[in-house]
Order: sequence, then C-alpha cells, then structure tokens
Amino acid sequence: MSTSSPKPKEEEPKEDESREEESKKMTLVPGVTVSRPEEGGDGSVIFEVGWKENDPSNPLNWTLGKKWMAMLTCCALAIPLTMLTSIEGLTQDAFNAHFHVNAVAGSMTTGIFLIGIGVGSLFSGPFSETFGRNAVYFSTMMVVLLFIMAKALAPNYGAALAFRFICAVFAASPMTVAGGTIGDIWTPMQLPFGLPLVTFAAYAGPRMGPVIGAYTPEIGFAWADWISLIIVGAALLFVLLAQPETYSPVLLEWRAKHLRDLTGDKRYQATHASASSLGTRLLTNVYRPFTMIWTEPIILVFSFYLVLLYFVLFTFLNGYPFIFTRVYGITTSMTFIIWTAMMPSIFVAMALIPYVYSLTKKATAKAAAAGQPLQPEVSLYWAMAGASILMPVSLFWMAWTCYNDISIWSPIVASGVFGYALVCIFTTSYMYIIFVYLQYAASALGFMTFSRYVISGALSPASVKMYENIGPHWSLTIVAIIATIMAPVPFILYKHGHKVRATSKHVQNRA
Repeated sequence: MSTSSPKPKEEEPKEDESREEESKKMTLVPGVTVSRPEEGGDGSVIFEVGWKENDPSNPLNWTLGKKWMAMLTCCALAIPLTMLTSIEGLTQDAFNAHFHVNAVAGSMTTGIFLIGIGVGSLFSGPFSETFGRNAVYFSTMMVVLLFIMAKALAPNYGAALAFRFICAVFAASPMTVAGGTIGDIWTPMQLPFGLPLVTFAAYAGPRMGPVIGAYTPEIGFAWADWISLIIVGAALLFVLLAQPETYSPVLLEWRAKHLRDLTGDKRYQATHASASSLGTRLLTNVYRPFTMIWTEPIILVFSFYLVLLYFVLFTFLNGYPFIFTRVYGITTSMTFIIWTAMMPSIFVAMALIPYVYSLTKKATAKAAAAGQPLQPEVSLYWAMAGASILMPVSLFWMAWTCYNDISIWSPIVASGVFGYALVCIFTTSYMYIIFVYLQYAASALGFMTFSRYVISGALSPASVKMYENIGPHWSLTIVAIIATIMAPVPFILYKHGHKVRATSKHVQNRA
C-alpha cells in the first residue's frame, strides 16, 4: 500500500493583492499618488501627497484677490525693513558727536548694516525653503524689533555697531524671501503684473528713510531708531494678521499631517518630507546658495551687474550733501528731502506695466504657436525700456549741471531720471531670477543680495572720500562711465541668455 503525502495547496498571494487593492483605493484621494521604494527597499508603500488638478489650495491657483493680499504684505515688509538702510543718514553728525567718533567711523553704521543684510540673505532664503516663508518673516521681524531697540539704547559705539549688524542680518528676509513668495504664487505670465509692486516697494523704502528721519536730529538721534521701531512693529502686526503661507512643499506637508491625523495612517508623506530628514533638507538648502557661486553662471552675471549698479547707487546717494548742501547752500535736512525726487519714477514705471505685460503676452502667443515654452528673457523688457541707457545719461547730466549758477532743478530732475532707471533694472533682475529658478528663487536671490550689499557696504565709506578729494563732478563722471559700460548688458542677455542658462545646474526653467 503506497502512501503519498498530500500535495500542499498553493497559497494565493493575498497579501500582494490586498496591498494592490489598497494602493488603488488611495489613488482615489485627489492629489495622492502611490510611491514604492526602489528595488532593494523594505517593500513598504508611501502615499505621496501632492496637488490635485486645479487645486484651489495650490498658491498658483489662488484667486487674484488672495494673491494681491500676499503682495501687499510683502510690500508691508519691504518698505520698513529697507527703510532701515537710510533712515539714520540725517542723524550721523549727532551720532558721531555723542560717541566721539569721526565721520568715517560714523558712516560705518550704514556700511555695517549693508554688510549685515548681505550675510543674512544667505540664510533667510534657505531657511524659508525648509520651514516656510512665514516662519522666517515672523521670527526675523521680531528679532529686528529687539535689536532696533537695543541700538537705540546702546551704551557705546561698539555696541551700537554690533546691534546694527545683528538687526541687519535678520532684516535681510524681505530682500530674498519675498522673491520666493512671488515665485510661489504667480505664473510666468502673471509676473509682469505681480512682481513690480514688491520691487517698487523695496525701492521706495530707502528713499523714504531720509525723508522720515529728516528732522530727527532736532529731537535726538535715537528717535530715528524709535520711529523705525514703531513702523516695523506696525508692519509686523499687519503681516501676522494677513500673510498666508505660500511655499507649496510646506503646505503639502501640512496636508499630509492632516491626512495622517485623520486616518491614523503614517504612510501619507509630502514628497520633499519623505525624501530626507529635516536636518538633511536644511543643510541642503543652506548649502545651495554657496554652490550657486560656481554652478550658476547666470547668477554670477546678474550678481556682477548688481554689484556695479549698487556701487553706482550708493556713490550717487553719498554725493547728495556734496551736490546740494555745499553747492547750493541748502540745509542738510532739505538735502535729504530731495531724495523724494526719485519717487515719481515709481509711478512712471507703474505706467509701463500694461505695456510690458502686452509684450509678454505677445511673446507667449508666439512661443505657443511655435510649440515652445515662454523664454525667461522676456523679463528683460523692463531694463530694455530705456532704463539701462538712461542711467548713465542721468549721471552725466547731474555731474555737469550741479553748479551754483545753474538751477537746482536740473540735478533734481536728473535724480528723478536716475530713479526710473534704477527701479526698472532692479525689477528686471528680480523678475529674471524668479522666472528661471522658481521654487529656488529665494536661494538664488540670497547670493545676489549677499554680493551686492557686502561690496557696496565696504565701498560706502570710500565713496565719501572720493567726493571729498575730487569733487562731485568727477565723482559722478566716474560712476557714469561704469554705468555706460553696463548699459548693453540687458540687450546681450536678451540675445544670448539661453546659452548661459544651459550651463546652470539649478535652473528650474530651461525654456
């Protein structure tokens, strides 16, 4: 009698089927996709949380009203924090007398602030790409308030400089993070309308500073700090109440946490959160602006351009007392009020917005007809609208008409033309970088901000000596020659910018 062992019944791969069934169910959740680790992993499934099509929570799909509110809060940040760079100009003599220092040492309060902004910009952008835009906005503004007060109460010159530097490090956030916010919410077609509002505000802040502080020496130089404290505090209150978070990776991380709490399933992860730990992401984001020094030729081109531009700017502004106070004999307070002559240029630039937008719209239609994406070089329209040419013209104009036998209105009007050129070139630079780097725009702007502010901060005291030694005519002529050399840059980039972008590693828009 032969016996045979019963043939074991084949097991159906029930576990695999149930996992597949579960994966299919999860794909029914809008915006959630199933992601399996690469071969060799533990076989677990991750539910990656993303945006569904036309998701109203996606900042790019927000209503125009919500987008404009975000822009207004960016302006509320940009104006008071950039105002800090110049509001103390009028109090310099009183500050020097109080702390018993000479004019060059006293001017370091401006130079050290510019250097501090440069240093802070390297970190504010990357931190915002890790923790979100609002975390950086809120925390840095509170620290700024603290050190404005500390500087007002500083017991000696060294402490005043140290507090001013720390204040500047944290005040750098609107220079870089605001650019990231803009890139978060505006599509390339909308940038010509959305971005100028913030760049105009950032331009207006330093012009308003001397006007606000014009008569503070009469009530005490520390009042420049107390007035700054009040204005920045009011801006912080407005931002706390009105600014929504705009950084998509952080918003998706919040959504993933909500789904984990709702379902008890820990496999819901935002894409960037599931890729690496918080510490690793932070190190990567902080390291990125430094790697851009040698991997991003387009950043180097614009950084060099803006370094020269800011050298021209601060050399130009430091010359105001030499041009108006010494040549025309007006008071120091009235000299700095003349800074407002550059403000009407903002409204001239605003009038160009529909024209620039129409050019962008035509370029978009032409690219679509050819089956190609919109080229970032359309961002250069602002600088090409006469701005890069009018800058050297305005400087030569002021250099050789600032004589006491020529009407004071001639250099005043020249400064207005200079203001128009400056705001348009500044807008072009920011728009181009945001268009090209998208979600990495804050890091890209961080290095650009660092280079131009550190170098201009170091050169600021030297420009005062230049005016003292060779006078306003030749000083302005030198910077006008530099501006003339820079004038063709936007036109060259418009023609060859795509070649420069092709060699850059972190570019998000390679159109």
